[in-house]
Amino acid sequence: MHTVYISSGSNLGNREGFLSKAEEEIAVRAGHIEAASQIIETTPWGNTNQPRFLNRVLRVKTQLSPLFLIECLLDIEKRMGRNRQEKWGPRIIDLDILFFDDQIINDPGLCVPHPYLHEREFVLKPMVELAPGFMHPVLKKTMSELLQELRHA
Repeated sequence: MHTVYISSGSNLGNREGFLSKAEEEIAVRAGHIEAASQIIETTPWGNTNQPRFLNRVLRVKTQLSPLFLIECLLDIEKRMGRNRQEKWGPRIIDLDILFFDDQIINDPGLCVPHPYLHEREFVLKPMVELAPGFMHPVLKKTMSELLQELRHA
């Protein structure tokens, strides 16, 4: 059984409803949701000219391999109506694997740990809520340390 952290975000339509629907799909298709952070409202990152996001992080226990898991998450996004036209653009749902155990994966279809997570408060704040002492396997810093560094940058 693997422990995976998945970020979820939505900034179009019924944002809370889309987060809930994605969680239902993850629970049915990917694994057991062991814990979920509080939902936070955040400003967009990357492309800032769009509506505000609702974000949260899930801790999931799964038997899926990393590549099967990302395929599952991308399929959930597609079934929910996600349209990938614009990088960092508005979206009904966004599901990203942040961590897969403490593995480091550099595959054309998947990079874990997520390459931008240490630059995103909307990921670090919920991660600190769920796992403040979790060690980033590349940066060798805890989630609490990364959040503190980002806030003081």
